[in-house]
Amino acid sequence: MGVLSASRYNSAMNYREFWTYYLSQHRKPLCRVLHFVGTAGALSIFGWTFYTQPEPMVGWLLLGPVVGYGFAWCAHFFVEGNKPATFGHPGWALVSDFRLFGCMLTGRYWTGDPTPDA
Repeated sequence: MGVLSASRYNSAMNYREFWTYYLSQHRKPLCRVLHFVGTAGALSIFGWTFYTQPEPMVGWLLLGPVVGYGFAWCAHFFVEGNKPATFGHPGWALVSDFRLFGCMLTGRYWTGDPTPDA
């Protein structure tokens, strides 16, 4: 199918097409590493908050997404030089962030140009 251009990126695409587009927007390894750090940081904040706080404070819960999206958006604006997919399709972008995180946990996508899996 090839890489989707920004002009083909729209709400009518299916998730498989979106995943291909998502990976095309994360070509540089540093971008993916910053996404990984942001997601790990957000998950750590959530985990720590629920583990240590009998009644989780709203401030800590809000900090998780700030850390996660902060790293990811900096990666797009300053490393990739593109617009985060979150702006166009937030639900699929969040699912894809966790999918990318899972792939990186298993050793994939740390280096080189990512290619979509089936």
